[in-house]
Amino acid sequence: MQVLILAGGLGTRMRSVRGDLPKALLPIHGKPFLAYQLAWLARQGVRSVLLAVGYRADLIRAFAGDGSAFGLSIAYSDEGTTLRGTAGAIRQAADSGRLDDSFFVLYGDSYLPIDIAPVWEASGRGRVATMTVLRNDGRWDKSNVVYEDGRVLRYDKRCPDPGAEGMKHIDYGLLVLSRGLICERVAAGRIMDLADVLAPMSREGLLGGYEVDKRFYEIGSVEGLKDFSDYVARTGLRTESR
Repeated sequence: MQVLILAGGLGTRMRSVRGDLPKALLPIHGKPFLAYQLAWLARQGVRSVLLAVGYRADLIRAFAGDGSAFGLSIAYSDEGTTLRGTAGAIRQAADSGRLDDSFFVLYGDSYLPIDIAPVWEASGRGRVATMTVLRNDGRWDKSNVVYEDGRVLRYDKRCPDPGAEGMKHIDYGLLVLSRGLICERVAAGRIMDLADVLAPMSREGLLGGYEVDKRFYEIGSVEGLKDFSDYVARTGLRTESR
């Protein structure tokens, strides 16, 4: 279960809070957000992490290092100053030779309090592209998924009227993809959002789904940052891997 963390973005919405820091290093109760993600992955039995970095990659490398402090092996795929979007970053990681045949994708500003091994098994251990989804009904963000019986029938994060389209679920922020799929659908060097890969796959009947029942946390907004900070205080969430 290799995990690719997309942590290269500029995080412009959070500039007033983060200053010069990348979002992944925003402090939560004195610990960088990335520490919570890495400790969570290590506790789940993950050993291999690939960090797709770009903006202030030097700071992320200085903090996470080779991952040994978390019981992980961490490698890096660095976009430098030419950010290619989420899909473009995955394609660059694929071209680096550091990605497994199949892997998880986790957004660098998401904390997901679930077990990931069942998602891996539901994907056929990476044979079926799979999106985790949550019954949302517009609660935490705009719903963007039509989900039924283990399939994502439609995914469209730009849909102007999700309710009218029957969208009750939301992309939870964890996917299983394959290197072959990315190389087939994302041209090398192209700037592309992952949503523009997944939306047509859903229409083609090629996107599996796995439903979870715990809300997600994110630090991509000021409100989300506060929610996660409150969650850490309430649960005593640790940054140790054991």
